[in-house]
Amino acid sequence: MPSLFDPVPLGAGEDARARAMALASERGGGTLTWLAAPERVEAALVLEPEEPLAAARAAVLAAANAFADALVVLGPPEIPVTLRWPAGIVLNSAVVGDATLGEPPGFAEEAVPDWLVVGFRARWRHPPGYQPGLDPGRTALAEEGFLEVPPEELVAGWARHLMVSFAEWQARGFPAMAERVLARLEVEDWMRGARRGLDPASGDLILRRDGGETRHSLAQALAEAGA
Repeated sequence: MPSLFDPVPLGAGEDARARAMALASERGGGTLTWLAAPERVEAALVLEPEEPLAAARAAVLAAANAFADALVVLGPPEIPVTLRWPAGIVLNSAVVGDATLGEPPGFAEEAVPDWLVVGFRARWRHPPGYQPGLDPGRTALAEEGFLEVPPEELVAGWARHLMVSFAEWQARGFPAMAERVLARLEVEDWMRGARRGLDPASGDLILRRDGGETRHSLAQALAEAGA
């Protein structure tokens, strides 16, 4: 793992996001929990944000894009990698995983939290007996040419790309991160014909048409997606 992180390897039955949230107050920023199980790979990183919770929540979008960047670099050449609102990670037109967010419970949107957790989870293999043809909209890394990539390399690659994204965000502002996310975001039917933007105060997706604009809450979308 990159030296600026404090890695905490987990067992197959654990949850990277939950473990990072449990360790956040004790170990602080840079704590990186991760696991490689037979059917999945996960990681979660503790952050110490300097912005109110509402604005800091957009870090989950950077986490999704960072994992997409890692897949592009480590995977087979020219394999398409996109994002699906709010934090889905799509590989070769099928969902392979998502980015995750962990927040201090009951925290006010306008207050700066002591910590925030962002992470990813991805399917490594389908469970035994799974028939891919029954759900063509879902895939696994092993099916898409990642068998020779050690899971810890995926985790390390995600962490490195995430730090680059945060550095760019800090140096060039929110629009730099938003531009990268929007460039990779799938245009679903409900988005067609609209100019897309992200609200720096909340990470909400804004769709602008001649008749006005509609807002899609990042917090609500993450809650509905279980991310």
